[in-house]
This record gives sequence, C-alpha cells and structure tokens, in this order.
Amino acid sequence: MRLRALLETDALGLRLLGGQDELDRTVRGVMTTDLRDPSRYLSGGELVLTGLAWRRDASDSEPFVRILAGAGVAGLAAGEAELGDIPADLVEACDHHRLPLFAVHETVAFATITEHVVRQVSGERAGDLAAVVDRHRRLMTSGPAGGGPEVVLDLLTSDLDLRAWVLSPTGRQIAGAGTPLPGPLGATLAGHHLAATRTGRRAPHRAAVAGTTYSLFPIRNTGRGAVPAARDVRESVLSDWLLAVEADASDWPAARLDLLQGVTQLIAVERDRREAARTVRRRLAQEVLELVQAGAAPAEIAARLRVAAPVLLPGLGVAPQWQVVVARVDWTAADATAPGGVPGDIAGGPVAQALLEEILVDPAVSGPDSADRIAVAHTGEEAIALVPLPAGPAPLPDTVGDTADTAADTDAGPPADGDGAVRETGTGTGTEAPAAAGAGTGTGAKPGTGAAPAAAAQDPALHADALLAAVREPLSAGLADDGRLTLGVSAAVHSAEGLRGALEEARHARRVAAARPGRVCAAGHHELASHVLLLPFVPDDVRRAFTARLLDPLRDYDRRHRAELIETLEAFLDCDGSWTRCAARLHLHVNTLRYRVGRIEQLTGRDLSRLEDKLDFFLALRMS
Repeated sequence: MRLRALLETDALGLRLLGGQDELDRTVRGVMTTDLRDPSRYLSGGELVLTGLAWRRDASDSEPFVRILAGAGVAGLAAGEAELGDIPADLVEACDHHRLPLFAVHETVAFATITEHVVRQVSGERAGDLAAVVDRHRRLMTSGPAGGGPEVVLDLLTSDLDLRAWVLSPTGRQIAGAGTPLPGPLGATLAGHHLAATRTGRRAPHRAAVAGTTYSLFPIRNTGRGAVPAARDVRESVLSDWLLAVEADASDWPAARLDLLQGVTQLIAVERDRREAARTVRRRLAQEVLELVQAGAAPAEIAARLRVAAPVLLPGLGVAPQWQVVVARVDWTAADATAPGGVPGDIAGGPVAQALLEEILVDPAVSGPDSADRIAVAHTGEEAIALVPLPAGPAPLPDTVGDTADTAADTDAGPPADGDGAVRETGTGTGTEAPAAAGAGTGTGAKPGTGAAPAAAAQDPALHADALLAAVREPLSAGLADDGRLTLGVSAAVHSAEGLRGALEEARHARRVAAARPGRVCAAGHHELASHVLLLPFVPDDVRRAFTARLLDPLRDYDRRHRAELIETLEAFLDCDGSWTRCAARLHLHVNTLRYRVGRIEQLTGRDLSRLEDKLDFFLALRMS
C-alpha cells in the first residue's frame, strides 16, 4: 500500500504535516518505537509510529529523523497525546530529510493504525488466513485481557493448525502456544538459525531435529522481500528473537509466507516495546558504573544503589548483595566478500550488552519478564552487569551466640581428647553442641568444602560455568569462525565500597577466560587463586575486594555483638589451628572457641580446617 491511501482513510484521522510530494512511497510494514535509535529494528519501507517519549529537547529531533531517513522508512507518524502539538523542530527535521510526517490525533490508538496497515499489506493476500492478522490487536494489549505474543501463537494453532514458539537467540522460550519447547531443543533450533543467518541464507530457515521439521523466521524482518538495511549482520545476530514453527515452509504458498512474516512483524513491535522497558535499568547500571570507575565516595555509590535496589528487587526490605559480571564480544576483521560481511569495525559494547542481558536470565524461566532484575551497561567494548542478589541464609540467632559464650565461659565443659577435640558425651551448656557440630563442616562454605547441602542450595550467587552451560551451543553457532565471547564473574560484595574491587575482579576473571581456547569461555572469581594477589601488577582494588569479602562480615558482626571474631581468627592462625593453645591464649573454654570459629566459617563460607582457607584469611589479615 502507499502512504496516500493512509491519508485518505478517514478512520485513521491522520493529518499531514509535511512531505506532500512523497505520498506515493510504498508502505511494507509498521513499527512502533520510542527508542532514540531504533535503526537495528528497521529494514526499510516501514511507517514508524512514535509517542515522542524519546524527545527531551529540540536538539533530539534532527538525529532521530536522520536515523529513520537513513534506514529508508516510508514515513513517520507522531502521536499528539504526549505533547499536544507536534514540535516545530520535528517538522523542520522531517522537511529537511524529505520524510513524510503525520500527526496522530490523541483519540486514535497506534494499534488501530497497525491493524489497518497489516491488513492491507498482508491480510488481503492471505485469504482464509486473514482472521489471524485481523485479531492481532490482542498482541499489543497488556494485562489479563491481552497476553502478548502468546495470543497470536494461539491463533496460529487454532486457525492454521501450526505449533509455534518465540525463542531468544540462545533458544530460551519467550512465548509459546500449548506444550513448552524443551530447553535443549530450543537451543538446537537457535543454533541452526544463527548458523544460517551467519552464512547469509534467505529465511525462513529449515531445520530437521529428531525426525521433525521446523521453519525458523527471524523476528527482525518486517515483510517478505523487504530490503535489509546496510549493516553488518553480526551487530544483531546475537540479540534478535526468532519464530520457530513446527512445519516445513519450503512448499508454502506465497500468501501463507506473507502472513507468517506479518506475524513476525507484530512480535517485533512487542519486542521493541520490551526493549524500551530496559532503558531505566540500563541507565541505573550506567550511573553506578560511572561512579565506580570515577572513584566516587562509597556514600555516593551507596545512594545510587538504594535507588537501584527497589527497581531491581521490588519488595526487598534490606540492601542486597551485588555481583559484577563483565562480558566482551570480539570479532575478527569483517570480510566484505562473505555473505553479510561489510568492511569496518563493529562496536562490541552494545552487542555484548544485549547478549549479557540474555545470558543472565535463568534458562529455565519462560518469558521476557525474568530479565526485569538485570541491569547491564556498556563502556567501550565491554558490557558490565550489576546483579543484585537476595540476602543469603539467615545467620544463627544472636541469642544463641550470647548464651553459648556465657555458658562456655562458666562451665567446665566435657573432657577433651588430644588437641581439644570434644567428645560427644553431652554437656551442661545445652546450646553449644549444635555450634560445635557445625563448626567442623564449615556451614555455608563454597562447594567442595563440606558445606551443608541445604546451605549450598540456598546460595543465590552466580557461577561462571553455570551461566554458559545452556547457551554455549547456540552462541558458538552465532559467533561462527570470526567471533568470540569471554565472560568474568566477581564474588558477591555487601557494600558500595566493594564494587570497584568487584569490577576489577570480574575483569581479571574475564582475562583469564580469554586466555583459554574456545568460542565461548567464562571464569569466576574462585579461579583467581590467592597467590595471584601477591603479584605486583594486581590493582589495589582487587586486594581490597579480597580482604573485604573475607573480613567485612566479621567486622560487622563484631560491631553489633562485640564477639571479637577478628581477634579470635588472628589468634587461631597464630596458634597454627591448635584449639588448646588458642583457647589458653584467649582465656576461653575450648567450646567457646569452637563456637566462635564456627561462626566465622558460617559468616564467610570458609572452612578453617582447610589449608587454602587458612592461607586466604592469613593474607586478608596481613593486607587489611
């Protein structure tokens, strides 16, 4: 259809503000956006609808219109609901770039215009399939009466007997009709799609898995035969959604293919809306990152975190812990002779940002809303995620500690064997036995140190290997022979003061991952062995993060309870772990010493019977 036909449709109520000579342009699709730069979602020929939320002042109009004109859109329709009249600077910019501009009356919904355009572009040729597109408005409706992409997929099932799923680039199910797609199958289909996209094959892509044929449609396309924008496919291949249909589309008539392309266009509008919703979280992460890198005072960073916490963890009553994840995507020089290849460098930061946002979503969780607690910024070629963690397992009741210390100091306690080993003979202290029993197991310790299974199961921290386990296959296909993803994960920190060290720790871990072979590699803070901290080139921030992670929980506990855990730890290490000599030095009963050591292990997740943990505590005390 042509733009002139839209202007002549009274039900749409469009008012032409400029571009009278360009009304014979062909409209291939429609896109709603309030992004300042929507170029990655444009393929040319779209009517762009905008509510003007991207405009902060008059200087914003020129770059926005320049981007649309460069992408080859057919026209721009701006809603009057936000600002009343359409700003003169937007009219001037459209006139300068010869882009037709329409005003949309506040009583006309964008969904009405979208429905009309889609019906004209694909519905009339779809014949008996047009009912699917006619009812697409429910895709655009939020709340219980809407349902988003699931509604359109339900219609594909009921009207066309087609089972379909919307998948992320890693194969995670975002929407589906009926039976969920198994995770491994989704990853395999995403891998097929990414590999085919990288080789420049025309969509839909055909994939046969376990005797079943699937057709894979890229969500970013706006219509069959649309001319793609001049860009390197690698800039979007790792972030675009896909539609997987359980059918072989190779023998479909053109009308049915056009209809499926129209469906992908509708889902692309929904994806664009949800992408815009990430703006606040990205801005929060960027602000915190800039403060951390600038060496701002911890109080200033803490103030930003207090703003971020309610957004990322709504309803949380206490400040969470935080982890930092750093990711980088590196590409070799583009080959202009290869399919989809163009000369020039690719900005890796935005690519890594979109990819990290996907990686941090639990692969077992369907839908896009699970990404609402992920804030990712990018600086240069890196993407940096600020990940809030809920509070860990509750510590032992404070009254138990008070009772244990008092009772142990006044009770002679049980006989001991050798170096203070307590016999299981029962005591008059009552509350001491559980603490003593737990002390030797290192409750809350990291995996492999004898931690209780329940405590390990409650550990909310991110682990590098686990992050990539479910996404390695599809991402390797998307990276092909010229791309590489490396990722580093810091330890959890409890305060703003530790964030800078956590950032450096994550960056060091990423460099460890980069030294390994493979297209997709990750490393965690545990792989930064203690002796690394002795090397002179390691930044002071990493050392501070190391000591804070081990000693801050003990210092905080000492301030609240006067428990003298730091003093106990120093004495225990000075006595080479001898219970008898340490108890005598501190003038404590052995049971009280065991209780305190158990408390130290619980608060830090370490095990003082292990040599490496003793060494870590020794270094932390010496560097503090």
